[in-house]
Amino acid sequence: MVEHRRWSDIVAYAILTFGVFIVAFPVYIAFIASTHDAATVVNGNMPLSPGGHGMENYYRAVFVGASRYSREPVGQMLLNSFITAAGIAIGKIFISILSAYAVVYFRFPFRKTAFWIIFVTLMLPVEVRIYPTYKVVADLRLLDTYAGLILPLIASATGTLLFRQFFMTIPDELLEASRIDGAGPFRFFKDTLLPLSVTTIAALFVIQFIYGWNQYLWPLLVTTQDSMQTIVTGIKKMLTTTDELAEWQLAMATAILAMVPPVAVVVFMQQLFVRGLVETEK
Repeated sequence: MVEHRRWSDIVAYAILTFGVFIVAFPVYIAFIASTHDAATVVNGNMPLSPGGHGMENYYRAVFVGASRYSREPVGQMLLNSFITAAGIAIGKIFISILSAYAVVYFRFPFRKTAFWIIFVTLMLPVEVRIYPTYKVVADLRLLDTYAGLILPLIASATGTLLFRQFFMTIPDELLEASRIDGAGPFRFFKDTLLPLSVTTIAALFVIQFIYGWNQYLWPLLVTTQDSMQTIVTGIKKMLTTTDELAEWQLAMATAILAMVPPVAVVVFMQQLFVRGLVETEK
């Protein structure tokens, strides 16, 4: 029995290792390409070892920019993407937790109907309502602004559903104890629900941050200035040149840099998630 389980573990770890290799190998190739010059990358004989142009390529990408088709440096694009993604994640969490709190703890006519109307909006992503959304943003003169990038994307039926299901698992005795202590709705929300929702907030923030970070269609529509473009649209512009070759080494350097903030957010929120679980168990 012990020997059989050992071989099962070996096979399982081998499969997982192979899966990690499949996922990580393209990232490794992108990193290697970002350390070579353009000729080495384009000729098709790029080695699997790092080159000697890494510092030069990353400096050009961050502070100079790739080419005349993408004049903005990556540093500005990273800042735009971070502000957009963080604004979308915070806005979605703020709206979702308040709407879920209202649906679960307040009694008003058509309460369930209101929740199902919110839930049905899952069938209407921004791509479906792209024209009216763009028309409203343009009429409000929010093009080429952070508000135009963030506000149309902050409503989240998924977040509302997640918080609603979590709030429904909280015992009613906590609400009754808060009422006995003289706590009103706001104090109950701030002192009881928010501390209990730390793990849910951390998980939802990661999902929504990556969702906002990877947005392509909406930033492409509402930004006409190079100074407001996000990292995803910037990479696309680097690769779509007409009368000159794409600078693949700079595009790969930009792709590597574009992965750093989401990974950092995942690592930070994972620590917060684990800490919240430990405090909940106590």
